Amino acid sequence: MGRRPARCYRYQKNKPYIKSRYCRGVPESKIRIYDVGNKSAAVDLFPFVAHLVCDEKQQISSEALEACRVAINKYLGKHVGKENYHIRMRAHPFHVLRANKMLSCAGADRLSSGMRHSYGKPIGVSARVDIGQVLLSVRAKDQYEKFVIEAIRRGKFKFAGRQKILKSLKWGFTKYPREEYVQLRKSGVLAADGNIVKVHNRRGPLEKSALYLSGQD
Repeated sequence: MGRRPARCYRYQKNKPYIKSRYCRGVPESKIRIYDVGNKSAAVDLFPFVAHLVCDEKQQISSEALEACRVAINKYLGKHVGKENYHIRMRAHPFHVLRANKMLSCAGADRLSSGMRHSYGKPIGVSARVDIGQVLLSVRAKDQYEKFVIEAIRRGKFKFAGRQKILKSLKWGFTKYPREEYVQLRKSGVLAADGNIVKVHNRRGPLEKSALYLSGQD
């Protein structure tokens, strides 16, 4: 018996049902890698970021998430190079999908129990997403903006429903708008910490403080 079409599990009809000590034997998620590309690139290197935002309340299977990741990664790897982008998948599949497996062979009516004890067995996992939820984000240099938008547009076709592509006003994967980010980095309030930034905690000796040395309070 093959996989059921994703249309059978597209809508959020039931309560969240996750893997637990009571719900065992759940197949592994198809998506295992959530960060692709140059994920260790410094935060200052990739200022541009675009998001794929969900416009429906629905469920997205782990197979669809993996297919989308592969499609975007392939397009960007070909057009901008492996070292010039960073993809982050933001939706994680925890919801377990069930199916009441039915026999379809000759004489199945004698063997199967029909709708008796019809609570299904786990067959896969999906992510429960809401309207306005970010499904994935891609950061890159400003010069590759059109390639990033096109890559996300291609990855969008792997999902049911409607999604929107948004260009962010923030710097990379940080929470700071571009102008504010540049200003805070120059003043020493923010310090690069891998692919994100950390805020100066204003502690420690004054002679070692970047804020104090730059004339800040």
